[in-house]
Amino acid sequence: MKAVILQENREFKLETVAIPQPERNQIQVKITASGFNPIDYQMTENKSERKLIHSPILGREFSGIITAIGTEITEFKIGDAVFCGSGSMGSNGTYAEYICVPEEIAVKKPQNISFEEAAGIPSAGLTALQSFKRMNASAADSIFITGAAGGVGNMFIKLLTANSFKKFWVTAGNDESIASLINLGVKREQIINYKKENVYETALSLNENKKFDIVVDLVGNSIADIAARLLKINGTYIDVTNFLTAESRSILFSKGVAIYNISNYAYGIEKQYEYYKNGLSELSYLIENEIISPPSISVIGELNAETVNKALAILRENKTYGRKLIMKINKE
Repeated sequence: MKAVILQENREFKLETVAIPQPERNQIQVKITASGFNPIDYQMTENKSERKLIHSPILGREFSGIITAIGTEITEFKIGDAVFCGSGSMGSNGTYAEYICVPEEIAVKKPQNISFEEAAGIPSAGLTALQSFKRMNASAADSIFITGAAGGVGNMFIKLLTANSFKKFWVTAGNDESIASLINLGVKREQIINYKKENVYETALSLNENKKFDIVVDLVGNSIADIAARLLKINGTYIDVTNFLTAESRSILFSKGVAIYNISNYAYGIEKQYEYYKNGLSELSYLIENEIISPPSISVIGELNAETVNKALAILRENKTYGRKLIMKINKE
């Protein structure tokens, strides 16, 4: 099969490698589309993320058609269309024509969306769903969200609006991101342009000069300091990034805040595969019943090193403008 391989010099190259064969509890999938995520480029740059690399073929989510099954497979058959957040649980990453994954983490593709849309769901969708559930909010709670225009933010906003949440405010930094949020149903007065407005003062003013009950941080670093200051005593801080600063940690500690670290791959390490199956099944139900819509996507190329480099550059520069980046692998 063809696959884009990460070289020792951290460059990518399209190569031919052996097609993985399914173990007794695995399905082999011919990948139709693969999604890109920030962790993909972070693995090439960040030591803490690099330790998650289990294959020189990167990529952590996909959709496709089952082409072979292990001897103990009961739920699927050859020809089924599936989507999956494979993480480090697959035979290889998803910048490839084929992958083998445990049956327990795959879910049948919703029939009312494309393979490309399905490939954009797992990582952002599971992260957004976990964030939504763990914050345990009521509709009366005030919520401040940093960087809501990205892939996780896109899905998180959809979950909020589907559950009738209205007291939330978000940050964005350019016209394209603001437009993508408005397209999701966010009102213009709920959006703070962090490049033109004082985020702290504006956010307080919009929340009737009260500190927020909940912060959902999708950015980290310098804006985490502001977000920490905006949170009330004993509030809830949802940290999706692991990019808290020393200053923000100090503020959060002094306020007695409950910090929830959001991690999808933790369940894979512990082999708690039901997390992936249950989460994707719930998202599939919401999408099939049109309670939420699938992610907005941008198909940026086919399986080659140029497509991978282009996607990772866009992610690194934070210029997705609310769209999930997708690579087309095989024809349906």
